[in-house]
Amino acid sequence: MPPAIKFVLATMAINAVGFGIIVPVVPRLLMELSGAAIDSATGIGGWLAFTFAITQFFFSPILGNLSDRYGRRPVLLVSLAGFSLDFFVLAFAPSLAWVFVARFVSGMFGASNGPAQAVIADIAAPEDRARYFGLIGAAFGIGFVVGPAIGGLLGEFGHRVPFFVAGELAAINVVYGYFNLPETLAVENHRPFDWRRANPVGALLHVRKLPGIGPISTVYLLWQLSSLVYPMIWAYYAIGRYGWSEGLVGGSLALVGLSMAVMQIKVLPRVVARYGERKTAIIGIIVAGLAMIGYIFAGQGWMAIALLPMMAFQSLVHPNLTSMMTRRADATTQGEVQGFASGVMAVGSIIAPLLYNPVLSWFTSDKAPFIFHGAAFAISAVFAALGLIVLAMMKPAARPDQTLAKAKP
Repeated sequence: MPPAIKFVLATMAINAVGFGIIVPVVPRLLMELSGAAIDSATGIGGWLAFTFAITQFFFSPILGNLSDRYGRRPVLLVSLAGFSLDFFVLAFAPSLAWVFVARFVSGMFGASNGPAQAVIADIAAPEDRARYFGLIGAAFGIGFVVGPAIGGLLGEFGHRVPFFVAGELAAINVVYGYFNLPETLAVENHRPFDWRRANPVGALLHVRKLPGIGPISTVYLLWQLSSLVYPMIWAYYAIGRYGWSEGLVGGSLALVGLSMAVMQIKVLPRVVARYGERKTAIIGIIVAGLAMIGYIFAGQGWMAIALLPMMAFQSLVHPNLTSMMTRRADATTQGEVQGFASGVMAVGSIIAPLLYNPVLSWFTSDKAPFIFHGAAFAISAVFAALGLIVLAMMKPAARPDQTLAKAKP
């Protein structure tokens, strides 16, 4: 496996560990700094996620275009260094204002998903991309097994401890990348930086001209809106509905991560080889959507745990949609297209916290006419159904890739 892909996989795993470590303790941090109960903290968490998403929305196309101009290596290293800084700011945050500042920094520098995926598109053959994108998902899943488990354990010693560990892991990743990440974008494929294409509106207007990009982008957005129900509300949902501790929240997320890793390493390659990218994504949406419906009615904690493995099927969706999108780009625009894809995901990340968190907060507060913990999952299931319809209506045949210049790492 090329060193560049190894670094991307390591980056996804370490980032997932860092992200997963803090998930079980964020509600407690918000409750401490705001003095609010869990229902109000859920709403604050939504605005926090919105801050991260809106910042990432604006910076994703910028980083994608910068990586097409200067290469993947410098953009990734700088963004990863900023991501490390974010965790340390959170660890020392004396007020909610500092937490929001940290999320702004994280959104700005954490928009590295596009350049990271562009590394795969640079050096992988079109027929291998779904497999490599699946490995990225598996690396994230493995990291998400370790992260929440560690975070839940560390959270028992203080809900700020996991932030220090996450910052140190991210810093180690920067050092690792400095010595091990080669440049994957061939010199002849560098192109001038253009602000008209490096802003969200400009990127949308330019990339949407590529044949077939519209329907995939629509599915991308709908699925992002649907699947974000878990990172947006899971910790608040589990604490409020089942009374789980940080350890139980972390353990549940670890189980999901383990299931996703197994799914992407063992199942994804076989299913893609047999059914192709589009049908595999359809299977993932159907099963994961059924899990969301299950959480509407899961009134007991054991029911929630029983549904967790079904959540792993969502790992069949994103790698295949990403691979389908790379087929619409040539060697000079992979970074831009991946930046555009990250921007589309960021749009979903902007909408989701303004939708799911207020809904859950309202339906679990004294103001609600009745308590309905599953309200957010009902909405996410609708988005999954809409995405499934659009994907099923797409033509199976994708436009062949243009000649791709494969840069050696």
